[in-house]
Amino acid sequence: MPSPTPARRSRRTLLRVTAPAAVAASLVLVPLPGAFAAPSTGAVIAEVYGGGGNSGATLKNDFIELGNPTGAAFGLSGYSVQYLPGSPSASSQWGVTPLTGSIPAGGRYLVAEAPGAGGTADLPAADASGSLALSATSGTVALVNGTAALSCKTAADCAADPRIVDLLGFGSAVVREGSGPAAGASNTASVARGSSLADTDDNAKDFTAGDPTPVNSKGAGTGGGTPGGGDGGTTPPVPGDVRIHDIQGTTRISPLNTKTVTNVPGIVTGVRGYGTKGFWIQDPNPDANPATSEAVFVYTGSAAPTVKVGDSVLVTAKVSEYYPNSSGGSQSVTELTGPKTTVLSSDNAVPAAVVLDAANIPAAYAPDNAGGSIDNLPLNPSAYALDLYESLEGMNVEVRDVPVVQATDKYNELWVDASSADPRTGRGGVVYLGYDKPNTGRIMIQSLPPLTQQPFPVANVGDELTGSTAGPLDYNQFGGYTIAANTVGAVKDNGLQREVADRALPSELSIATYNVENLDPSDGPAKFAELAQAVVTNLRSPDIIALEEIQDNNGAVNDGTVDASVTVRTFIDAIKAAGGPAYDWRSVDPVDGKDGGEPGGNIRQVFLFNPDRVSFTDIPGGDSTTAVDVTGTGKRTSLTASPGRIAPADEAWNTSRKPLIGQFSFHNKPVFVIANHFNSKGGDQGIDSRFQAPTRSSEVQRGKQAAVEQAFVAKLLAADPGARVVSLGDFNDYQFSPALQTLTKDGVLRDLVNELPESERYSYVYQGNSQVLDHILVSPAFKQQHVRYDVVHINSEFAAQASDHDPQVVRVKP
Repeated sequence: MPSPTPARRSRRTLLRVTAPAAVAASLVLVPLPGAFAAPSTGAVIAEVYGGGGNSGATLKNDFIELGNPTGAAFGLSGYSVQYLPGSPSASSQWGVTPLTGSIPAGGRYLVAEAPGAGGTADLPAADASGSLALSATSGTVALVNGTAALSCKTAADCAADPRIVDLLGFGSAVVREGSGPAAGASNTASVARGSSLADTDDNAKDFTAGDPTPVNSKGAGTGGGTPGGGDGGTTPPVPGDVRIHDIQGTTRISPLNTKTVTNVPGIVTGVRGYGTKGFWIQDPNPDANPATSEAVFVYTGSAAPTVKVGDSVLVTAKVSEYYPNSSGGSQSVTELTGPKTTVLSSDNAVPAAVVLDAANIPAAYAPDNAGGSIDNLPLNPSAYALDLYESLEGMNVEVRDVPVVQATDKYNELWVDASSADPRTGRGGVVYLGYDKPNTGRIMIQSLPPLTQQPFPVANVGDELTGSTAGPLDYNQFGGYTIAANTVGAVKDNGLQREVADRALPSELSIATYNVENLDPSDGPAKFAELAQAVVTNLRSPDIIALEEIQDNNGAVNDGTVDASVTVRTFIDAIKAAGGPAYDWRSVDPVDGKDGGEPGGNIRQVFLFNPDRVSFTDIPGGDSTTAVDVTGTGKRTSLTASPGRIAPADEAWNTSRKPLIGQFSFHNKPVFVIANHFNSKGGDQGIDSRFQAPTRSSEVQRGKQAAVEQAFVAKLLAADPGARVVSLGDFNDYQFSPALQTLTKDGVLRDLVNELPESERYSYVYQGNSQVLDHILVSPAFKQQHVRYDVVHINSEFAAQASDHDPQVVRVKP
């Protein structure tokens, strides 16, 4: 599959975990009464590191770094920084380091403290030095207007001392500001504010742990580069030696990964103040190498960035590679983390956008590395689409007048296709026709501006996003390469309509499959009514319906309930209210928690049937653990249980839905119907994986499931070669997949989707690809001239949908 198809996505777009659970727990302490002072408006403590010279440390010295977020220099004559142990005793005293000079506007000031016995790297030239031996894990540091030692030893007393300009408690410090101390300090980690130096007087919220990044008043850090201004800090810093294209390099992994870079210049091209907060910068002076990106994302952690699009900035930070979905094999994003940002000027023109279209998007998707990582392969952007996108990572890109190939979803995302060479569906999408045909022009669109300022467009497949859509080229775990758009084009509505199936003739038996997406009574009347109307109006009230994802009566409540009678009856009543028949139903309750899906939901397949048109042959003996078998021969061939489950104890069905089979009679002729819901694609590496070709690990289980079912159908046909068998449902796989090839082995079944034109072969849309997950297969007794089959497109292409799957219906003459 292009990417694992999770049964459902439950997430906030672009959120990332930035602290382990133990740290997160420390961030919810009850604030101490009186421990909040007025937030600092001048100089603040920017970073504290007490692990200098300790075991595992790189830096030889502890340090305290101050910052000045204002537009004027901050004089430090008569000021001091002071230190108190995290759990002070009655005899504990504040240690004092006097300060001199000033902190430049928007700049930093470095105070070197006591060295340890280890470490290999010196601090940058310090602006002040002292002998305070800070703890690596717990303590309190104060910036004080005065040089006399403080006397306070509680948070409340220190908050009341007017001499304290700013205060930081870290680790388990008793004296701290706000809800708790800053977490995560260690021999190898400092605690630091975000690049904006925002101060809410809450240490737990204002500071995060990370690699130490000391910077002095001249802008010099520990990662090389040219120091800044040459007059002691009154001149703004100047660019260092490293440029963005040096950071990005010619492969997916930065040659400077884990290194600290100093005063990297760029123009801000996009700002994201939600989810994964940060901003993009791009060098307006590119090199001549098309493989090196000229832009990079600056990750600001929990702090919202304070820069604006058009700001010219210098950034000192650590280079890192972030994998949004490492377990799924995602590409990495080269980032600058723990940044210290200086704004040099504003309202600059942003670099011109690179237009993405068929002229520059290659037809080949990715180099094949025999399943290995392509991280370190040289980028070839003229040969492979993934290499092109990687070579533009973070850069300002643009698409113009592009078709929408996946509708707007609830997360305010949609997909377009920028390559006219990709094969189209008959309704305006792009159709996925093979593992080697991934459709290279697919790109997700998200919007950067707040939605209150620019509502995200609502579009269906086949609409057109007209004009220019432009912004930094991002990458995220759910959509791969994404334009984080500063400007979004207008939607041209091409009037996509929901399909209506042809009516069945009186001589035809109509059978449908519909994945109703975790249906249970808590979904409310509106969803039941919408699904029911689709059954009556769009599917023309089929004689038999195989439903997938019917949940038990209390849905996701995980209390051992497995009965789904309320869910099914509610749906049947809704169909009748919509003008449909009074359906009867059959199913087998699963064993609690054994069939996968949403925990507590106990999803299962259910047969609905119209007793005025077809009868169900009830044969006792079917339950959740008893395997159904075949008995008799010729016209007397029958099931040993109806309804029943095929080989429920076979390991092929572990944590997956077992096939439900029922024996029906239409015009006095037996028809065997198998309702399926094979295991999901969770765990597969994505189509855009750094591993090429990607591993589709979930195929193994579906292959086993297909083999078990194929053997059962073969046994049924061995007893009666003329047996009328219909196997249908959500197989979670493609018509060209190994599982479907196994299921149709020896001609026991044929997959009807292959008899449609290629442009109509889809029932689901994922990452912009219209693809097949649902199937109807029939045995040889159903001759081609007696079969009318259709995928009824009512959901997958629309922004408003009752399910993420399109239903299917077949009309057969037994």
